[in-house]
Amino acid sequence: MSEHVLDALSEPLSQQAHLSRRQRHSPDDSLVLSELNPIAVVDLLDDDEVPVELITFGKVRETCPNCKHTHLKLVLRQRAVRVAHLFCAQCQACFDARYSNGAPALTI
Repeated sequence: MSEHVLDALSEPLSQQAHLSRRQRHSPDDSLVLSELNPIAVVDLLDDDEVPVELITFGKVRETCPNCKHTHLKLVLRQRAVRVAHLFCAQCQACFDARYSNGAPALTI
């Protein structure tokens, strides 16, 4: 019985991490994107001359359905952001993301 434990522990840690990452991504993990009205997602300032400053948290693997080649960026809730969403810097579109079973992908 302890032999199996030793065999599992003898694998390099990087290989174990790679296998666990691979197991997490299945075809059911694909996201369904729906475009959101930017006015409903981001609070606009009274002065249109002042740009809204948003903090993005890196690019995600999904690409913009409109641009087809631009990777979307994650925008979490913050002072001027009402809803966490994915953002395309190219066409400035906002998207909600859900799993194929309807569960929200951007909630904690």
